[in-house]
Amino acid sequence: MQHKAVIFGEMLWDCLPSGPVPGGAPMNVTLNLHQLGLDSRLISAVGKDTEGQQLLEFLETFNLPLNLIQFNAEHKTSKVLVNVDDPENIKYTIVSPVAWDFIHWNTEIDEAVEASDAFVFGTLGVRNGESLTTLLKLLHHKTLRVFDVNFRPPFYDFEIIETLLGFTDILKINEDELDIFADYFDVEPSVKSVCSHLDQHYPMDLICVTQGSKGALIYKDGHITSHEGYKVKVADSIGAGDAFLSGFIKTYLEDQPLDQVLDFACKLGAFVASKKGGTPRYEVSDL
Repeated sequence: MQHKAVIFGEMLWDCLPSGPVPGGAPMNVTLNLHQLGLDSRLISAVGKDTEGQQLLEFLETFNLPLNLIQFNAEHKTSKVLVNVDDPENIKYTIVSPVAWDFIHWNTEIDEAVEASDAFVFGTLGVRNGESLTTLLKLLHHKTLRVFDVNFRPPFYDFEIIETLLGFTDILKINEDELDIFADYFDVEPSVKSVCSHLDQHYPMDLICVTQGSKGALIYKDGHITSHEGYKVKVADSIGAGDAFLSGFIKTYLEDQPLDQVLDFACKLGAFVASKKGGTPRYEVSDL
């Protein structure tokens, strides 16, 4: 059975020193899941401009369905200025407002989420009230709801985050985000302390913490499953976390054991880190 995944949020141009490349965590996850064999769809928006048309043409080269991507005549397609001086710690300057800040609810996206096996969302895509209102409507569907926190300062608000945590089945954070959660909830900045607090106060099934080149871990019911990661020569880290999440979702939906879920996710994340850009083309057999 082909699993269905719907991803909500930003699609954009990462403006690198070498030139613009397509990006945005939700778009990267959508493309990875598509290449992994899932029926994946992206809920997002572009402007009625050349940059928007070029993004759609890029997605078409992957044969990705575009029916849930909206056009916005009043706002431009998103751009992000990227600093890659440190390849393992990419810095982003995100232009605002843009088309995906104004994703509107309609029956087509609602029915797509209702029919999905997994629904993925983050914080950046709801920095504007209109997109947030739309997401909150979609989160009432009882699919597997995956919250990829993906903090992009200053575009997050803990009042909103606490609301989203109330709709979260799987939470994915990185080490830096774990420290931010620890500070906000006033708990010890350790995996066990932060994850235990979140697990006790919100109705989630599990928490995944990525640790860059040190691998990743899963916290579930007080138990930790860890993986040391795969060692590769890093080309850049753009999209590595998105690839990890995609591998995680694929294998989790297949009901694979958590250690195997983590192994495949780490393998895919490392593979993408070894390539330039966030959306390299591959077959599962390449991994």
